[in-house]
Amino acid sequence: MRAIIFDLDGTLLNTLDDLYTSVSYALTTHGLALRTRAEVRSFLGNGVKRLIEQSVPTGTSVSKTEEVLATFRQHYLQHSLDQTRPYNGVEAMVKQCKSRGLKTAIVSNKPNAAVQDLHHRFFHDSIDLAIGETPDVRRKPAPDMIVNAMKRLGVEPDESIYMGDSEVDMQTAINSNLKFIAVSWGFRNRDTLEKLNIKHIIDTPAQCFELF
Repeated sequence: MRAIIFDLDGTLLNTLDDLYTSVSYALTTHGLALRTRAEVRSFLGNGVKRLIEQSVPTGTSVSKTEEVLATFRQHYLQHSLDQTRPYNGVEAMVKQCKSRGLKTAIVSNKPNAAVQDLHHRFFHDSIDLAIGETPDVRRKPAPDMIVNAMKRLGVEPDESIYMGDSEVDMQTAINSNLKFIAVSWGFRNRDTLEKLNIKHIIDTPAQCFELF
């Protein structure tokens, strides 16, 4: 193996509190009912557009949903670093990847501007590159961002592993012909992941190297 590609939210970073705060702000701003933290957690993984589509009440018009999404984006870009932190053990894991000579990348359905900010803030010296959602590239589970990352890293699918925390990440790995490691500390618990028949599930970042 020459490379490991990481999902961001729920895998490397605990972003739930900042995302929940921005969802709540957007819903309140537009006079809509709030969602619980658990509900927002379950909506994560398919990008912010899908997050807002699931967060607004059933029957909300397309135009209203777009307004809520715009408010969310504006608020989140200003507050994405308020409470977000790496999960315990993650920083040591990615540094060990680098010390072992592995190439590394982040691939996320989060808007690219936020992905670049978070990469720079937490992993600029330990992860080689980061790719977020842009209008011209299909988001996960499409393989486009993974393919782009592998091309930039100079590796092939059989030389790479993808690590994520959700069913979206599992399908992304399948679509990209990559081996997959699921983490149980993120937005899906171990019970949920086991029901997906995922072969490799780890409960702490240190276990990553046991699989290698």
